[in-house]
Amino acid sequence: MRIPEEHRNLVMLTTVALFTAVMAAGAAFMERSAAAKKPVYLADRPSVRLVGAPFVPNTNPRER
Repeated sequence: MRIPEEHRNLVMLTTVALFTAVMAAGAAFMERSAAAKKPVYLADRPSVRLVGAPFVPNTNPRER
């Protein structure tokens, strides 16, 4: 079975899109299954140290 020359680009695009979708679905499944096994507790996160003055947005540029 030969693919007509005018349809080869479409067949190649479809093949690459399907392959990419399968790889992305597999990676998402593996990531979800790995994350489901290890719970994350917010109390276990290290505290953040702030250095310097806090950021205050300049809402009126003409006044400093």
